[in-house]
Amino acid sequence: MFTLAQLSCFVAAAEELHFGRAAARLHMTQPPLSRQIMLLEQEVGVTLLDRAGRTVKVTPAGRVFLAEARRILRLAEESTLAVRRIPTGTGGTLVVGFTAVSVHGYVQSFLRRAAEDLPHVDLVLREMVTADQVEAIAAGDIDLGFVRPPVTRAGLASRVVQSERLVLAAPAADALAERGGPAGVGELDGRALVMYSPVESRYFYELLLGMTVRAHARPRYVQYVSQVHTMLALVQAGVGLALVPESAAALHPDGVAFIALAGAQSPAVELAATWHAAADNPALARALSLLPDATATSPAP
Repeated sequence: MFTLAQLSCFVAAAEELHFGRAAARLHMTQPPLSRQIMLLEQEVGVTLLDRAGRTVKVTPAGRVFLAEARRILRLAEESTLAVRRIPTGTGGTLVVGFTAVSVHGYVQSFLRRAAEDLPHVDLVLREMVTADQVEAIAAGDIDLGFVRPPVTRAGLASRVVQSERLVLAAPAADALAERGGPAGVGELDGRALVMYSPVESRYFYELLLGMTVRAHARPRYVQYVSQVHTMLALVQAGVGLALVPESAAALHPDGVAFIALAGAQSPAVELAATWHAAADNPALARALSLLPDATATSPAP
């Protein structure tokens, strides 16, 4: 197999069309350069340079090989630079998980900042519900997740990065939307409500259940789903109302009104970054430095 040194000698000679100038360019003498090119020609089995007379010409096969040789040398150089960035966290790969609606809120700003501050880190994005993200982090399949707290899995650390309120999503023609002003949770009593799945969206399920119990309201749960964009589609179709994070308004669904909840009836909806406390990916350490300043929770025992 030919070497990078042989390719460098060939490229220099093909570009200079002069062995003396090519040798000077590579800070070597002419005989070793000539030998490297001869070995390269023996390896590929064709003549790359025509040395007839006092001139040097690139053969038709040499012209094709020249493009490939340049590409190989460029890839070798880029690979070396990429590897050197990994120990500092400025290169490598970072696999990031996120819940569907979070990408319209904090995750969007995080990804924008990561692209600016870590341009040589390859971000791999995976949309996953919280429970799946926690399992994937524990298994080492993803490096960083944006989930709904609390994170209780052993060995995982977390940090709250965003807090927002719930709002009521209703068809624009609904009486609650047409009257204007905030709505009370008690007004959901007897109303059709699209509910979160108690398994895939346990965080929101328990949050809403507590809200309705405190307000002595008994909505009619008409569908159970795990994704906010699915909820909004069902609201559009007139299936029922839905309680969603206020960042969901960024989806701008046609025919859907977002109504604030009266008073302090909406508890804070939190989003947390979570990662394996023992992770050794330098890119993760750099990514964590981009999170809002806060004290990370201790990893579960």
